[in-house]
Amino acid sequence: MTIIITTERLNLRTITTDDAAFYLTLVNDPAFITNIRDKGIRTLEEARTDIINGPMANQDKIGFSLYVMERKEDGQAIGLCGLVKRETLKNVDIGYALLPQFTGQGFAREAARATLHYAHTHLRISKLAGITSPDNGRSNQLLQDLGFQLEAVVVLAGESRDTNLYGYEF
Repeated sequence: MTIIITTERLNLRTITTDDAAFYLTLVNDPAFITNIRDKGIRTLEEARTDIINGPMANQDKIGFSLYVMERKEDGQAIGLCGLVKRETLKNVDIGYALLPQFTGQGFAREAARATLHYAHTHLRISKLAGITSPDNGRSNQLLQDLGFQLEAVVVLAGESRDTNLYGYEF
């Protein structure tokens, strides 16, 4: 595990298979399923496999991924934040998700702001995307507060519901 980004209260680090229990809990949280999607991961082994084939593979292949948000004060994994390159989007997109007990405390904002800085200064990315469910008011507001502009409401390939597509240019 490698720390990629640090903020006042958080370390954003690479995910490992040791994070499978945390990951399993996060992707099965009702808010994750409603606002992001049901990944269909129901066991620790499925969580490990998804970590290996998803964030770990992306980190190795393209140099970035979703990172575990850990509180500095106690090392508690509280969510994910990072960058995702989806085949369905032209630009790299910022993603974040928190366990329910850690929402509303500014952690997503803190992590996302630092991720924007990292994308621009370290990865030299000039434009990012952000996608949210139109019904996810908090996530839509966060993207707008960070400076993202709503570009379109789209239906992503392989999905059947509307998605707000935001853009951010450095």
